[in-house]
Amino acid sequence: MKAVVMEAAWEPRAGFSPTEAQAAARKASASQVWRHPTFSWRDVPEPTPGRDEVVVRVRRCGVCGSDTHCYETDAEGYVLFSGPTRLPCVIGHEYTGEVVAVGADVQVLRVGDLVCAEGMIGCGVCEACRVGKPNQCPRLEMVGFSSPGAFAEYIVAKERFLWSLGPLAERLGSAAAALELAALVEPIGCAFNGMFVSAGGLLPGSWVAVFGCGPIGLGAVALARAAGAAGIVAFDVVQERTSLALAMGADLALDPRNCDPADVIRTLSSGWGADMLIEAAGAAHATMPAIERSFAPGGRMVYLGRTGLRAPVMLDVLVTQAAGIVGARGHVGGGCFPRILRLMERNRLAVAPMITTRFPFSDTLAALQKSTDRSDGKVMVTFDSE
Repeated sequence: MKAVVMEAAWEPRAGFSPTEAQAAARKASASQVWRHPTFSWRDVPEPTPGRDEVVVRVRRCGVCGSDTHCYETDAEGYVLFSGPTRLPCVIGHEYTGEVVAVGADVQVLRVGDLVCAEGMIGCGVCEACRVGKPNQCPRLEMVGFSSPGAFAEYIVAKERFLWSLGPLAERLGSAAAALELAALVEPIGCAFNGMFVSAGGLLPGSWVAVFGCGPIGLGAVALARAAGAAGIVAFDVVQERTSLALAMGADLALDPRNCDPADVIRTLSSGWGADMLIEAAGAAHATMPAIERSFAPGGRMVYLGRTGLRAPVMLDVLVTQAAGIVGARGHVGGGCFPRILRLMERNRLAVAPMITTRFPFSDTLAALQKSTDRSDGKVMVTFDSE
């Protein structure tokens, strides 16, 4: 079958020493070891299901910011993505599709079912997994980075990582519409995990600020609106993305270069500040000064924008405001997928405007290139005509 494969040179960065296990597995933080990436079409074997697995014919797959960060490099040629990566690997992980084969021990799914998929594959037996922290599994595999991904005609997955789209397709009256909308569950799930699982959620009537209006930031805007936020202000340096934030529920969406974000937040909230601030820009070195001045008493910052850069923080602000900073990785556990799907099934999550550009599967490399201009909400790869 046809697939898009990422390759790169294993060249640990000066000052980074992989462990023996990392070196043996050729799996470590991508930005520390993988250099000079290339992306190409390959013929790879079609997958077959294990006893508890299903084979999915891919119908939609979004281009994630993490895919973009693998496509891009720093001045020394290292990829920007900092998550655990093993190469070569078929990329792509924000996928939906149709079940075409099932293993002997599959319990619920059947051939013909429409599904969306989690992309963080915990081992299930370590302490982190067993206490409900699967995104922190030390043996975590990431679909499209260390495990074969979905920019391919077919993908195999364990049944427990798949969710049925039957109710969503019934509500929309269209399998194609359900497959496309549900391809957004994974990026929205990253925002849900940070806001409602790691940070404990927000009360109705809260003030919310979102820095960065890529797919995860836009998902945060939509979730805050669905949760009953009193006001939402979003910031991004790309005009197309601030317009999308408004379409998805923000009350204000501004370029932070043309305003003082802290002043805007204080004005919107009548001086109170933000009860929840989401950093989804991956630019904490630039956003933290404004965030520090924007905390409401007891406010929480949720850090979602991965980067390998350090950012200074004035910790005394956290003491004064009884504020906190919470990091969050992934979208697995905590009810992220089923709850987002319920909101979609009942038309209570306005996220369809996020998809702004579509490419056929045969143009996946062009879709990756398009994602680097950062003007889109979500670039979606479609398989309808393949």
